[in-house]
Amino acid sequence: MAILGSIVKRTIDLGSKIPKRISTPYREQIKTLKKLMKKARFTAFGEHYKFSQILQQKDFVAEFRKNVPAHDYQSMFKNWWYRCLNGEPFVCWPNHIKYFALSSGTSEATSKHIPVTKDTLKQIRKITTRQILGITQFNLPKEIFESGILMLGGSTHLNYNGTYFEGDLSGITTGSSPFWFQHFQKPGKRISQYKDWNSKLEEITRNAKNWDIGVVCGVPAWIQILFEKIIDYYKVKTIHDIWPNLRIYVHGGVAIAPYRKSFERLVEHPLFYLDTYLASEGFIAYQDRPTEDGSMKLNTDVGIFFECVPFTEDNFDADGNMKKDPASVCLDEVELGKEYAILLSTCSGAWRYLIGDTVKFTDINEMRVIITGRTKHFLSLCGEHLSVDNMNRGVIQTANEMGVIVNEFTVVGIPHEGLFAHKWYIGTDKQIDAEVFKQKLDEHLNSLNDDYRVERLAALKDIFVEVLPIDLFFEFLKLQGKFGSSHKFPRVLKGKVLEDWQKFLESKGFSK
Repeated sequence: MAILGSIVKRTIDLGSKIPKRISTPYREQIKTLKKLMKKARFTAFGEHYKFSQILQQKDFVAEFRKNVPAHDYQSMFKNWWYRCLNGEPFVCWPNHIKYFALSSGTSEATSKHIPVTKDTLKQIRKITTRQILGITQFNLPKEIFESGILMLGGSTHLNYNGTYFEGDLSGITTGSSPFWFQHFQKPGKRISQYKDWNSKLEEITRNAKNWDIGVVCGVPAWIQILFEKIIDYYKVKTIHDIWPNLRIYVHGGVAIAPYRKSFERLVEHPLFYLDTYLASEGFIAYQDRPTEDGSMKLNTDVGIFFECVPFTEDNFDADGNMKKDPASVCLDEVELGKEYAILLSTCSGAWRYLIGDTVKFTDINEMRVIITGRTKHFLSLCGEHLSVDNMNRGVIQTANEMGVIVNEFTVVGIPHEGLFAHKWYIGTDKQIDAEVFKQKLDEHLNSLNDDYRVERLAALKDIFVEVLPIDLFFEFLKLQGKFGSSHKFPRVLKGKVLEDWQKFLESKGFSK
């Protein structure tokens, strides 16, 4: 292992010194879209929207955007992807689709079937290699490269439905990493196949002492739970008593900020936190250097064409649903600090597809972004435009002032005195004064968001806070069938999930 680790480190060092091809992100995007359209022009989708004719136009990018409508999941699936599930080839991408990733996000009750093509797997493998090369920015000792990498993902077991395999993306991408990278991966094939999440955590905990882990990857809430289980099982003070070489935590799917304080209690040495934007539709972006804001570089030259839809009332309704024919801009037109939803055209056969996340650009030259939330996880009952980023910051600042740790929370919009109010559910096992938390949270949100401050003087009449035991959040996820590595508690509750949450709290003796 030590010899292999040294070779890997030298390989990564050499790879990082290879001169990079000089090209602007938008030029890369033009080439990417042309490749995508050429490959898909003889599919049912490509023929329907006349890709061959569009490609002959001088400004084929503008023609593509004018003639192909924007899609959300429902329209993409209802009109096209369902045919792939029935075994039909050449629907939105060449050949037969062998794999479908099951993805429910954090708000929908039923699973989405997202096609995963051979080209998608190649794209993920290529970007994974880039992210590994980016580790050289951290000036780490070679011992880290001799250590293992713990991937806390969903089950690698896939179900076969006659014409296709379906399952967690991590199961589909097993084996897509570089061969030398797979040598270091834990917990291994046997444990990775476990469907029962508790059994998987128990097995990893029992084997933890036998592994030398330098990198962990996974959703913050579940990594924290695993660390706590390992520390308790071996009766040690920190996770570094078991894994002394642990230095890097690769996370994704949810902001790390609310969990930082919790991790600080569980480690002896500081960790480098690397954000990753890997979705079922493709590897969208990754953090290639240590930065305080966790901004990630968009992958503009490999299999994804990006468009950005300003997240405004002109393009989205109050529930976060995209309106028909939304206005979009390409990457050469985006502006710093503006909130955008993302449309993707990809080598998975998604075309002008709303992925549901919202981002802000922190660097236009290098196309760096931070994720600010989900289109359906903003609260805008009366124009307050409260984003998940605002929520995270407000809760963190309030919790720090009160000397408590709040990892999980959610908020709902409710009618109040003929107008509106927000109700916050705060998860912590510490005794805190809900009224004090409310006042401080309201003050911070007023400072963070001008629209919120205006509406608190008008239609947003009040906010309410209820403090709940942290275990209730995980128990609810389990009842929803969303207990495991790929599932996160939604920061905003609406619709059927909100109804289920309210019934669940009543059953536990708490208020709505």
